[in-house]
Amino acid sequence: MSWKQHKRDQQLLAQEKGYCRKAWGDKLTVCLAYPNAYRIGMANLGYQAVYSLLNDLPFCLCERVFFSPPGEGDAPRGKSPVSLESQKPLKEFDIIAFSIPFENDYPHVLALLAGAGISLQASLRKDFEPLVMAGGIAVTLNPEPLSSFIDLFLIGEAEEALPELAALYREALIQGPDRRELLFDVQRRVPGVYVPQLYSVSYRPDGTLEDVQPVDSSLPRKIRRRWEKDLSAFRTDQVISTPGSEFGDLFLAEVSRGCARGCRFCAAGFVYRPVRFRRKEALEPSFVRGISEGKRIGLLGTAVSDHPQLADLCRCILEGGGTFALSSLRMDRVSAEMAGLLREAGVETVALAPEAGTQRLRDVLNKGISEDHIFSALEHLVQQGIRQIRLYFMVGLPTETEADIEGLIRLTRKIRHQALQLSKGKKPFRRITLSVNQFIPKPFTPFQWHPLEEVKDVKKKLRRIKKALHNEGPVQVFHDLPKWNYIQTLLSLGDRRVGQILAEVHQLEGNWSQALKKVPLNPDFYVYRPKGLSEFLPWDFIDHGIDKAVLIREYRKALSEYP
Repeated sequence: MSWKQHKRDQQLLAQEKGYCRKAWGDKLTVCLAYPNAYRIGMANLGYQAVYSLLNDLPFCLCERVFFSPPGEGDAPRGKSPVSLESQKPLKEFDIIAFSIPFENDYPHVLALLAGAGISLQASLRKDFEPLVMAGGIAVTLNPEPLSSFIDLFLIGEAEEALPELAALYREALIQGPDRRELLFDVQRRVPGVYVPQLYSVSYRPDGTLEDVQPVDSSLPRKIRRRWEKDLSAFRTDQVISTPGSEFGDLFLAEVSRGCARGCRFCAAGFVYRPVRFRRKEALEPSFVRGISEGKRIGLLGTAVSDHPQLADLCRCILEGGGTFALSSLRMDRVSAEMAGLLREAGVETVALAPEAGTQRLRDVLNKGISEDHIFSALEHLVQQGIRQIRLYFMVGLPTETEADIEGLIRLTRKIRHQALQLSKGKKPFRRITLSVNQFIPKPFTPFQWHPLEEVKDVKKKLRRIKKALHNEGPVQVFHDLPKWNYIQTLLSLGDRRVGQILAEVHQLEGNWSQALKKVPLNPDFYVYRPKGLSEFLPWDFIDHGIDKAVLIREYRKALSEYP
């Protein structure tokens, strides 16, 4: 480790409030790894929640490590990474635990392990090497592309499962069994754990999966995800405050999990079911703490707008002398009262997600909103002085036509015109920002069988949208890069064989185009191929409590009822 890196880490810690520094001794030691930059990782509430959960265990010590891509302002951590709190090499920890919300960060997992001198292939690790585990929404949906490199995955929510796993592993370390015995014991005793080495995969002659089976009959046939029934029984809020995160001015507090809306593209809406809301009295201590730190309260959740006490939560924060921020609002939940509360909080920009420009396509998505909802929300917001609107749209959606792209353009123009008209005689409306992203099919959704649209076709649609709205005054258009959507889809929908591509990407230092050419595996098979409804999918061995027949029914309904 360089002196420059050591000094940088000490400066980061000096800016933080709330981090935990425990003395090394006989505790179970865990290095919690986020496979991206510090500023992104520290803005992730799930990452902070796991850090707190582990350090609250008296027998456990948890420190942090981040991967910092070159060129993003942080020193690279691809080589010889050490923990932030005590500068310990990763090899000295009992467990390396990855928190992974995004598939495109998978190569960084391999880079961190290799930099730490830990064997990349899980099957080749020695007993003295750290246990490598992973959790987070990306691997909860589909862990298979990373399965060659991870000893065990934690599928679902961590509040109960992680302490169980930590206690069992500490006990095993004292007794000293070999690595395979330990993994077998954990797989057998802790629901929600998935040890890939203990499950064999078989394929059909056409390359599709045949089955995923345990190697021993005493192991569970399906991996049942873990979830917490009562969110109000515990708090999930920001443990560490730092100006170095993406949302340095916010104090983050989770108000809900799950969503009952059933948007057919939304994985989080399905795998975090049933919908659960934290009660106001359970959230008030988080609000008090955040306000005392001089932060705005960031209300997070899969369905924040549907919280039955949302207006009361906002008033509670305002009456306590604070302000709040919401990630986005459903347009059918924007009332005059809610818009007024946003104005009182000093909110200048509100994010809304029509997702599609025509009613037909919104019905395909099961979005559940109409143009009346859109323009009613706009009216309430502009009348309360909200001068900037961010609109989220998708392109490349199932059944999408040229008429739907034209509808997106037309709807944006209509919103712009209406916003300018409503703000006449007041502070002028400033800006509409369009965030246009490509639809990516995700596991455990009705659209999991649908292919990604060709990159070249999506590029044409994006160019058309940007050109049409170029001279529309206060309208700005932003979009992601379609080539990376191809990679994300590959990692979202891939099976265990995709790990070969990840290994090659690591060897080629991130050169995806060369890796895709070099590995004898056709990535289009996963990305552009429509899946059969009777096909065994790479994630079908995971039980999220979702009836596959329901997903099939919803998929058929989307394709047949809204032609």
